[in-house]
Amino acid sequence: MPGFVLLVRDRRDDDPAMRVGYTVTKKIGNAVVRNRMKRRLRALARDLLPTSGVPGADHVLIGRQGGIERDFAHLKVELAKALAKIRRSTPPVRAEPVEAPGAHAFRQAQGERKSK
Repeated sequence: MPGFVLLVRDRRDDDPAMRVGYTVTKKIGNAVVRNRMKRRLRALARDLLPTSGVPGADHVLIGRQGGIERDFAHLKVELAKALAKIRRSTPPVRAEPVEAPGAHAFRQAQGERKSK
């Protein structure tokens, strides 16, 4: 979306609580501008996440350069559209953690040294 980026990650911990985080980089502006953008993102999340958010997921709103000038009503429509798109999409397939080559042998060697 032009005003923000929305990232959503399912925690898969059987807790239906939705968590939300906000970030605005220094590229957006000085501290006053960044804080203003974060306040706008918080207001958006407060309005839309309870009804449209993904239960049991972490939501991260990243402010973009155009977000501070955009009308709040436009941002709200964009967030509703982004949340609807995420809810419609199929859950992504997650890869299982992969152990680095040789890590098992390293752990075994460490364990042998400790036991001696």
